[in-house]
Amino acid sequence: MARNREGLVLVLDVGPAMHSVLPDVEKACSMLLQKKLIYNKYDEVGIVVFGTEETGNELAREIGGYENVTVLRNIRVVDEVVAEHVKQLPRGTVAGDFLDALIVGMDMLIKMYGNAQKGKKRLCLITNAACPTKDPFEGTKDDQVSTIAMKIAAEGIKMESIVMRSNLNGDAHERVIEENDHLLNLFSSNAIAKTVNVESPLSLLGSLKTRRVAPVTLFRGDLEINPTMKIKVWVYKKVAEERLPTLKMYSDKAPPTDKFAKHEVKIDYDYKVTAESTEVIAPEERIKGFRYGRQVIPISPDQIETLKFKTDKGMKLLGFTEASNILRHYYMKDVNIVVPDPSKEKSVLAVSAIAREMKQINMVAIVRCVWRNGQSNAVVGVLTPNVSERDDTPDSFYFNVLPFAEDVREFPFPSFNKLPSSWKPDEQQQAVADNLVKMLDLAPSAKEEVLKPDLTPNPVLQRFYEYLELKSKSTDAALPPMDETFKRLIEQDPELISNNKSIMDSFRGSFEVKENPKLKKASKRLLRDKPSGSDDEDNRMITYEPNENKIDMVGDANPIQDFEAMISRRDKTDWTEKAITQMKNLIVKLVENCTDEGDKALECVLALRKGCVLEQVSFSISAFALKTFSNFFFHGVFLHM
Repeated sequence: MARNREGLVLVLDVGPAMHSVLPDVEKACSMLLQKKLIYNKYDEVGIVVFGTEETGNELAREIGGYENVTVLRNIRVVDEVVAEHVKQLPRGTVAGDFLDALIVGMDMLIKMYGNAQKGKKRLCLITNAACPTKDPFEGTKDDQVSTIAMKIAAEGIKMESIVMRSNLNGDAHERVIEENDHLLNLFSSNAIAKTVNVESPLSLLGSLKTRRVAPVTLFRGDLEINPTMKIKVWVYKKVAEERLPTLKMYSDKAPPTDKFAKHEVKIDYDYKVTAESTEVIAPEERIKGFRYGRQVIPISPDQIETLKFKTDKGMKLLGFTEASNILRHYYMKDVNIVVPDPSKEKSVLAVSAIAREMKQINMVAIVRCVWRNGQSNAVVGVLTPNVSERDDTPDSFYFNVLPFAEDVREFPFPSFNKLPSSWKPDEQQQAVADNLVKMLDLAPSAKEEVLKPDLTPNPVLQRFYEYLELKSKSTDAALPPMDETFKRLIEQDPELISNNKSIMDSFRGSFEVKENPKLKKASKRLLRDKPSGSDDEDNRMITYEPNENKIDMVGDANPIQDFEAMISRRDKTDWTEKAITQMKNLIVKLVENCTDEGDKALECVLALRKGCVLEQVSFSISAFALKTFSNFFFHGVFLHM
C-alpha cells in the first residue's frame, strides 16, 4: 500500500435489530465513499456484514466458526461500484456477533497488508451492540477482547466503533447492552480505538469521519521562555475549515477520439494602455500600483522588497496574564496545538510543569510567533494550557492568534438609555423573551446536547457531494430535493415548535411589530465619529433618502444638514465638490459678518472635515480653519482637530 493510502474495512451490523436504521447506515457509508472518490481516490475499501443467515468469509472456510458473517467486498481500490453497493445492504435474519465480524475484518487487513504502513489501516464497526456475543472456547470474553485488541495494536490498525441506540427501548437488552459496552471500552484501553454513541440519524452521519487529514507540523523549533531557557516544541493544526473541493475549468474542444486529451483550460492576459489600443504592454514595462484615495501610487519591485518585514523563525514568550483578560471573541483564524517534542523527555516535563501551573492559577501566556524564516508577518497569540487526563498523552497548549490594534473593530451603537420609556420592554415582555431564549437552548440540562459540533455534518458539503455523484452518472441530472435528515440543520425542528407553541404565541402577542417605511428607501448611512460605548446623543446612524436628497445649496438656516444631503447625492458626480466649495464660502461668511456666529462656524468646520474624510477628498482642513479664524479665535481652540 502506498504511503498516503488508507486501507479501510467497514464492519456493518445488518441483523433484525438494525433494520430500522439501515437506510441511515447506507447513507452514511455512501457519503464516506463519495468523499474518498474526490479526495482519496486511491484508498482501498472492504465491506463485512454480520447478522446474515448465510456465512461467507475465509476464516469460516479455513478453520470453521465465524458464522453469519459475510464479506460483501474484498479490499480493493474505491470506485463507483462500491459506492452503489453500500446503498443496498442485505437485511439479515439472525442476531450477529460483532466480535466475530471484527476478527474477520482484522484478518482481511493483515492478509492484505501485513505489518506494512502502520496507522494507515482502519476498522470501522457500526452496530447497536444489543445482541449477545458467543462465549469463547477458552477463557472469558474480557480475555478474548484483550487478545484481539493487542493484536490490533501490534498490527498498527486503528479502530472506531459507532453504536446506534435510537431504536432500543425496554429492559430486555439492558444486561446485554451493559456487557457489550464494557467490551467495546476494553478496545479503547488496549488499542488505538474509540467508541462513539449516537442517538439520531443526523449524529450517525457526522460520527463517521469521512475525511482523513494527515497531521503535518506548522512549526518545529524552540519555545523561548528567556534567552537561557528554550523548550523544543511542535505545532500542529487542531481545527481547520472544511472547504468545497477545488473545481477546475474543463474544455470540450478536444476531439472525442483523443484518449490522451487533458481538457485543460489555459488563460492568458494582455495588458494595454486603453481598451481601444492594439499595442500590448510587455511585462518589463509594467509596475505595481497601490490606491491611495483617488490616486494610484506606483511602487517598484525593489521598493516592495525593501519594505518587507524581515522575520526569524521562532516562538518567544512575552508574558503571562489572567485567562479572564483574553475574551473568546478575540480569537482569530484556526486553532493550533503546541506539543512538546516527543523525542525530548526534558521538553515533555517542562511543558507539563508550565501547563499545569498555568491551569492551577488560571493564567494564559502571550507569545510572538514566526512559523518559518522569511515569513512576511509575525503573529501574537495566546497559549491556553491543555492538561491531559491520559498517562500516554503529554500535556500541551492550545494556540490562538490575537488581533493587533488595526484588527479590532469598534462599532458604536446608540444607548438604550436614550430611548423613550414607551420603547423599552416592561417586566412581562422581558419574561416572555427570556422564556423564548430558554426554549431555543440546544444544550438543556436534563437532555443531551442537540447538534453537537463533532457529530453534525455540514449540509452544504453533503449536498454538493450528492449532486456531484448524480452528475457523474448523467450530465443532465437535476438538482435533487433536500434530504429530510439535513433539513433539521437548516429548518426549525417541528417537534420543538409544537412542544413550545404556547411560549412562541405568548412572545408574539406581547410585542407589536410595525413596518418602518424608511428602511425601504434608505440609500446610504453615515456613522457618526464617536468613540465606542458613547452615550452622546449624536452617536447614531443617519439615514439619507434619495427622494428627499434634492438639496442643491448649502443654506444659512441648516448648513450642516444641507451639506450632508448634498454629498450623499449620486445623481451627478460634482455634488461633493459643490458642497465643499459652498460650505467653505459659508464658513468665511459667518466669520467675517458676525463674530457671534463663531460656534456655528466651528460646527460647520467639523462637518466639512467629516465630509472630506468620508468622500476621500484631499483638503487641508486645519490650514483653512486657522487662516479663517485667526482674527477671531485663539489658536488653541483648534488643537483638538
